[in-house]
Amino acid sequence: MTGKGLRSAAWFEGEGLRAFSHNARMRQLGLNPAEHLGKPVIAILNTWSGINPCHMHLRERAGQVERGVWAAGGHPLEFPVATLSETFQKPTPMLYRNLLSMETEELLRSYPVDGCVLMGGCDKTTPALLMGAASAGLPTIFVPAGPMLRGHWRGGKLASGTDMWRYWDEKRAGTISDADWAEIQSGLARSPGTCMTMGTASTMTAAAEALGLTLPGASSIPAVDSAHHRMAAAAGTRIVEMVREGLAIGDVLSAEAYEDAIRTVLALGGSTNSYIHLIAMAGRSRIPLALDDFDRLSREVPVLASVQPAGEHLMEDFYYAGGLRGLLSRLRGSLHLDRITVTGRTFGEDLAGAEVHDPSVIRPVDDPISAEGGLAVLRGNLAPGGAVIKYVAADPSLWRHTGPAVVFHGYRDLQARINDPDLEVTRDSVIVLAGSGPKGGPGMPEHGMLPIPDKLLREGVRDLVRVSDARMSGTSYGACVLHVAPEAHVGGPLALVRDGDLVTLDVEARVLRVEISDEEMRRRRAAWTPPPPTFERGYGALYYEHITQADQGCDFEFLSRPGRDPEPDAH
Repeated sequence: MTGKGLRSAAWFEGEGLRAFSHNARMRQLGLNPAEHLGKPVIAILNTWSGINPCHMHLRERAGQVERGVWAAGGHPLEFPVATLSETFQKPTPMLYRNLLSMETEELLRSYPVDGCVLMGGCDKTTPALLMGAASAGLPTIFVPAGPMLRGHWRGGKLASGTDMWRYWDEKRAGTISDADWAEIQSGLARSPGTCMTMGTASTMTAAAEALGLTLPGASSIPAVDSAHHRMAAAAGTRIVEMVREGLAIGDVLSAEAYEDAIRTVLALGGSTNSYIHLIAMAGRSRIPLALDDFDRLSREVPVLASVQPAGEHLMEDFYYAGGLRGLLSRLRGSLHLDRITVTGRTFGEDLAGAEVHDPSVIRPVDDPISAEGGLAVLRGNLAPGGAVIKYVAADPSLWRHTGPAVVFHGYRDLQARINDPDLEVTRDSVIVLAGSGPKGGPGMPEHGMLPIPDKLLREGVRDLVRVSDARMSGTSYGACVLHVAPEAHVGGPLALVRDGDLVTLDVEARVLRVEISDEEMRRRRAAWTPPPPTFERGYGALYYEHITQADQGCDFEFLSRPGRDPEPDAH
């Protein structure tokens, strides 16, 4: 292939001074013109860092992607981009999802690249990379980091996140010792890779595969399996072919692709965070997507993956049971099989030959974990913009519940008072946390799995109805109502709830309501004082001024709006 038609040719070809300078600097990098002139130049966006254990193997995988690019006659260029480590970044990596998406978009727009390979997997990196790539519009393929190996403790399996929460409750209840707790810490995370539960990481990489942005089967491969090495190299080869075919990300991301991604998330019993991320991603694709679309599909799609926290198994089990291709084979009748994917084939062709090898892990449609998708969108006077609950991971006795509110304003207030022996709380109470939304959090941190008070744990209570404008980890569980919109910080009804107000949750009716009159709500609103901005300068101020609410995807409005972005003038 000649350079004609390659975007990178605008930088490297011709007799002008700029082309001379660009090629001189490539020589400075130790590269001869024959290595890049006339060849697809592929950006490898790598979210590896020394403090992100989910991605600790991506430095090596980038080399395998490069091998695939060279083999196909392309020229790879690796770019380090922001790492969003779910464990370590505070107050929450969600605050920086849009920053990584901006970096991705502008890097791809401003450099001489013809296509890109995106490398990530830890919760926010997948949507951030894909949002930025969707806005940039180049040929794109995603290489998921892959889940870590199963945890182990005393002959049993440990689930990252899920068992941490579970055993933390048991430790506070006094049923396990400090020595037990130390052993659990040592056995919880045993290899590179993302959480091996169906948390946000595995949910979003599965969504990326369902969208058609990965090689078939890529999202389920454990991070340390040799198949992961081969997949990375194959992705490098395929992106060069995509550039030559002119197959761009916009050709893949259709409305039908997003509907299939939602169905996939629901069948997996996936993370509530996927709602926010998929809405934001669809916004970048100029495809309307709303909470009601999720709820409509949730009533149609059964939960088939028995993976914690909604099931019994872990991602390693899921992979060997047939992986995502196996699960999608169960859903063939409801999927859009004629749409194109990054393979250049149809989605249906990518699923050819897919099988389920262990029906206890990937259940048949007529024997599901749950007949419905397990994720519900709630509305009512407490959440006029909507709220979500992963009810399949909650105690069914709480799916319909009315109880008195115990209200906390901000996470510090919660930490200070939740275990006060004098706190008036019972197993019938509804714990309410206000002030942890997109602006109030700041960044909508994962505070939504609100702790059960110690004194109730000692009484044997293991679930309570909890309501907040926060998110929660996809590895979490319990009767936690999340993403209440609008958030308390901007005057949403959650800011007006008081101790003792009766709060009603009704999953079947899709209702979240505080039992006070409209007149009383208006009176309280009139007396409410808006809090000051969380940030006064820097990126935080940009975030605060432009972030949208959870039901709109928490994107920056100036990134999700339609409009023209001119190509840079390389000369």
